[in-house]
Amino acid sequence: MLSSTRLHSLVVAATLIFALPTAFAEGPVTVEPAAAGFTTAGLARIDAYLKNEVAGNKIPGAVMMIQRHGKTVYFSTFGVRDPGTKQPMTSDSIFRIYSMSKPITTVAAMMLVEEGKLQLDDPLSKYIPAFANVKVGVEKDEDGTMVLHTVPAKRPITIQDLMRHTSGITYGFFGEGLVKKAYVDAHLFSGDVDNAEFAERIAKLPLAYQPGTTWDYSHSVDILGRVIEVVSGKSLYQFEKERLLDPLGMKDTAFYVTDPAKKSLVAEPFPNDRTIGNDAVMNDPREVQKWESGGGGMVSTIGDYARFAQMVLNGGTLGGRRYLSPKTVAYMGSNHIGPGSGVTPGPYYLPGPGFGFGLGFAVRTEAGVSPAEGSVGEMNWSGAGGTTFWVDPKEDMFVVFMAQTVSQRGRLRVALKNIVYGAFEK
Repeated sequence: MLSSTRLHSLVVAATLIFALPTAFAEGPVTVEPAAAGFTTAGLARIDAYLKNEVAGNKIPGAVMMIQRHGKTVYFSTFGVRDPGTKQPMTSDSIFRIYSMSKPITTVAAMMLVEEGKLQLDDPLSKYIPAFANVKVGVEKDEDGTMVLHTVPAKRPITIQDLMRHTSGITYGFFGEGLVKKAYVDAHLFSGDVDNAEFAERIAKLPLAYQPGTTWDYSHSVDILGRVIEVVSGKSLYQFEKERLLDPLGMKDTAFYVTDPAKKSLVAEPFPNDRTIGNDAVMNDPREVQKWESGGGGMVSTIGDYARFAQMVLNGGTLGGRRYLSPKTVAYMGSNHIGPGSGVTPGPYYLPGPGFGFGLGFAVRTEAGVSPAEGSVGEMNWSGAGGTTFWVDPKEDMFVVFMAQTVSQRGRLRVALKNIVYGAFEK
């Protein structure tokens, strides 16, 4: 007999499927936990955990989906979409996904690679000449004061560097150092700039590391978005919409929320939980700007991102349409910064222990090292606003979790992974 919690999850999942009939041509289909290799009691722990998070005012609300073997085994919503309006969380709530934009942009770029229009070893300057003579920042102690000097880059930044965060480009919103300070002082986000102007601004700044030597989280995928524009002759959103988002049925995934009827669907954090880092707070996606940040500017729903995750899990296909070859997806999911790559993890290595990095995704390379359970071969990434997803090819499963919380995101990611894998029966 179904528990009331489980029945609620199945009813919500069925509603989601009915409302989004094009989600998957092969599903999703709700299935009992045992049929998908889970225990009912184990999955109920997700409900208990997230209800407690909401009741304790740790998060306003959340929505989560687990799909295995092409069937939805778990789906539920929690709390409220907006703590100001008290509107309940719903399956069509729209979230700032921030860095979960990166896998989408990288997949779009790899479509151009498959067409021979872009090569991974191409120098970035081939597409954006301003990067032809980039300099690398070096901090030196001069009479007790750290001073920033620059030296020439030893080799060009490549397209692969952009996809795996080894370009030397960095972020200014977290971490310390004079290069990061230069990013903050440059006021990169001032004015209504487009992708072309943003790339020009980045090109004027020193690199934090020599290209190809260090994994350092960065604006690299924002620059990759501009490369897509140059190669395709279209705006980043136009290209992604035509080639990826519309065909996948990701109807609410974009850089801004422009439909007046959907502006109230934007999920919000608690008012005191909006600060992402140095000089950075959560944006309002209803305020349309020219910049289309391929590295962190997209919004999406759980249903939309589930389509993307299932496509990746399927090896590049969904609903009878192929987006990438299975070989390309496997290549993206291999470790591109492992032994022999010449790359070392930087001081802010976000993938964490037991993980390498592929093209657009962190990839689990070792078992028993990370504090979060999972399978070797897992591909994942998360967003600064509280969203996360992972694809587990070994278990034929993906999980998408969406919330809007900066302060609780790291803790939630680990806890939810351990609860999900703790619910396995086989």
